[in-house]
Amino acid sequence: MKTIESMMKTTRKKRIFGWLALALLASCQRASESDSQALLGLIQSSGSDQESAIGAHSLQSLSMTDGGNQFTVLTYNVAGLLEPFSSSNPSENTPYIGPLLSPFDVVHVQEDFNYHASLYATDVHPYRTATSGGMGIGDGMNTLAYFDFTDFQRVDWNQCNGTDCLTPKGFTLSRHTVAPGVCIDFYNVHTNAGSTDPDLAARRANISQLVAFIEANSQGNAVIVMGDTNTRYTRAGDNIRELIEHGFQDAWIQLIRGGSYPVQGADALTDCEGHRTSPGCEVVDKILFRGNSYISLQATSFLTEDARFVHPVSGVPLSDHYALSTVFSYTLLKPLQFSDAFGGPHGTAFNDVDNIAPNTTVQTISLRAGSRIDAVSIQLNDGTTLQHGGSGGTAMSLTLNAGEYVQSARLCSAQKNGHTRIFYARFTTSTGRTLTGGSTTGSCVVYSAPSGWSIVGFHGRSGAEVDKLGMIYAPVN
Repeated sequence: MKTIESMMKTTRKKRIFGWLALALLASCQRASESDSQALLGLIQSSGSDQESAIGAHSLQSLSMTDGGNQFTVLTYNVAGLLEPFSSSNPSENTPYIGPLLSPFDVVHVQEDFNYHASLYATDVHPYRTATSGGMGIGDGMNTLAYFDFTDFQRVDWNQCNGTDCLTPKGFTLSRHTVAPGVCIDFYNVHTNAGSTDPDLAARRANISQLVAFIEANSQGNAVIVMGDTNTRYTRAGDNIRELIEHGFQDAWIQLIRGGSYPVQGADALTDCEGHRTSPGCEVVDKILFRGNSYISLQATSFLTEDARFVHPVSGVPLSDHYALSTVFSYTLLKPLQFSDAFGGPHGTAFNDVDNIAPNTTVQTISLRAGSRIDAVSIQLNDGTTLQHGGSGGTAMSLTLNAGEYVQSARLCSAQKNGHTRIFYARFTTSTGRTLTGGSTTGSCVVYSAPSGWSIVGFHGRSGAEVDKLGMIYAPVN
């Protein structure tokens, strides 16, 4: 099995970063946040002109996989509860964790509560979520990444039990662009702990709530779920299999157990001494994934990172949980391209990719509009209608002639009741005909299909109106 370590490349850039990270680790012991910031500044100012500041663009090239159709992920419960409530020693250990996160493209942390500043002070990921607060206030979940993300949401559980109700645990969603036009929804999860009947009931409700949210908000998208699920496949009262029933695969199950799921109701798999990345060592932290009809996701490596996240002097683990990592590769299954999406973060996400067959063409494009864009729709040559938005406004359509295709879209946005929405749309065909609705504003964008391609569908967000809109392109037949 190829491990993450075997994938690390020996470029000069990687070696420089490794030396500097080790220097940072050695200097972090008992360091204050200001000391850590100074050390991080040293890293960011080192190297030649071409390999100097670790900025938003060069950071991604320092990830383990150096681009290509693969990326690395990590999930880690960092035990950042306020001492003495933590089972670890977070005031001392947290500064050591930050630099160790650097090789991974997308990182999810849980229990990142009262020592959040010292974690971020020694981390170099350019895209990071802001803390939601310390213990008792925030949910403790954060995402650190080399890939930019949009549509970030924090969602509290509807049900909890016992001490888990003292802080608003739940899950987060962030939509990461891992390559141009390749977007994956990442969910960071921390469910109710415990094994009493009320604990189990709350946790089952958590998993069911998560699955329902994914089905409603990540429809048509590739999805990765990572975090502290507090579940075991062997535990009779847990329902982690509900994710499997909705198309997810577990990286540990697929790569370490050869696709064999533990028997529910059997003894817990706790044979973890000496070789924790093993079929007989199930932990409650998990990495699950599913692709869509456009992106095929494959987990190619899984590792329990028990040797990485240890104190540099004592060798003691830095948390009461072990971090888990996975290398993912992806393959694009359809000849499609995606534009960016323009608009606001409201409404419900949609993606037409699952409904676009190969060699499809557009027969009719339609709008519903008044002062804003209420709905957009496309009818394909196979009879499929792709429609998003509400029923307000005036309906208008443009039926395409033989050989004619939709070439570009001009969109404008503004705010309605504090929510950014699409106020204007103009679609232009290859023959210069247009379909126009709504009212123009000072914030506009034009999406044009690449040469030899056409607009065949949409992605974005909508509710009673269209909140956000992007184009899906296919080759012109």
